[in-house]
Amino acid sequence: MLQYLLYEQSYAALGPARIMADVTRLFCGTYLNPFSHTFWGRGIEAACEVFERTTRRYAQPAFDIPSTIVDGEPAKVHEEVVWERPFCRLLHFKRHLRYSSRDPKLVIVAPMSGHYATLLRGTVEAMLPRHDVYVTDWIDARKVPLSEGSFDLDDYIDYLIDMFRLLGGDFHVMAVCQPSVAVLAAVAIMEEAGDPHVPTSMVLMGGPIDTRKNPTAVDHFATARGTDWFRRHMITKVPFGHPGYLRDVYPGFLQLCGFMGMNLDRHLAAHRNFFFDLVHGDDEPAEKHRDFYDEYLAVMDITAEFFLQTIDTIFVHHRLAKGEMEHRGRRLNLAAIRHVALMTIEGERDEICGLGQTEAAHHLCVNLPQSFRAHYVQPNVGHYGIFSGSQFRQEIVPRVTDFILKAEKPQSIVWRRAAGCGRKTG
Repeated sequence: MLQYLLYEQSYAALGPARIMADVTRLFCGTYLNPFSHTFWGRGIEAACEVFERTTRRYAQPAFDIPSTIVDGEPAKVHEEVVWERPFCRLLHFKRHLRYSSRDPKLVIVAPMSGHYATLLRGTVEAMLPRHDVYVTDWIDARKVPLSEGSFDLDDYIDYLIDMFRLLGGDFHVMAVCQPSVAVLAAVAIMEEAGDPHVPTSMVLMGGPIDTRKNPTAVDHFATARGTDWFRRHMITKVPFGHPGYLRDVYPGFLQLCGFMGMNLDRHLAAHRNFFFDLVHGDDEPAEKHRDFYDEYLAVMDITAEFFLQTIDTIFVHHRLAKGEMEHRGRRLNLAAIRHVALMTIEGERDEICGLGQTEAAHHLCVNLPQSFRAHYVQPNVGHYGIFSGSQFRQEIVPRVTDFILKAEKPQSIVWRRAAGCGRKTG
């Protein structure tokens, strides 16, 4: 608990300084203050804002997607909770259309890796015009009372299976990064059981299916230290004052430090540029900086059992890639996947999941017909470019949409029925 207590004390100790910075910023930025029109006045105001923003604690952002464009017409979007458990909610972005839409249902499975699901806001916005979108909204572990029990990788997979059954099988699933493993496992379990509610297709984006292929700095770090090192150095208890008091967690602030450390020069340059944008009155780039870091610096805690099981299974022992991964004591059978179309997407410059790590899913799903497969590598993008940004919208989204629509073709459904999938074809 010592790490968390030091973090809490540091945050509290900086409280008076943040208040003073806010007061000074307001004083120097007041239009009626002649000093606010000088270079030095704008510099002090900018410095105070940079200090306050880099020392504050960021709350979970809202998706805040009020509308979208469907077939060239504006449509209001209403966010609703359609499924809820202690550690997750399934959000539905319901589009209010003037006519009945037959756009395919798409479940976007957000990673539980320190950031909130709102990190995928751009992903949701890009998919809404052509899809009926659902998103997994994972809950900050420090907000879940200890009485709600534990939550590990097996529970994560069970949650996904429950959501899939809720949607009744006529849907598609997109896993962004880390949940690619859990989605693949959930589909394999359902296929082996002959469950009629399996998704029509799954899209795995930048997921660590086989981290032995082109290992990145993240992979080397995990392999070199091993699971016990992470247990000793990264796990702490939630301190008093939070609903999850005494729960063992991997704190979000430690994960954020890791993310920031990977590209420290870039973040320092971004804040330096933000300061000069404020001084020179360049509002547009300054606002973009605020929007990005409001999201990026908002982090959540992860349950210790989920974090350690994921590290041990995927990064240290590569159990999924070796065919040794288990769920509730039973070994997964990826060869059972025969009826769910599979698309994998990778970024050429992905610094978190190296090239080939996600494509490895095709080698594990040995009984999936070739016509049910697709793989795409997006040139000149890193990890975040796989699911956000202009190249994602212009290059990746159309390919994903085409893949999903092809998976919904009547001949594909007939093939599945003949193969004994048991899917409802309505």
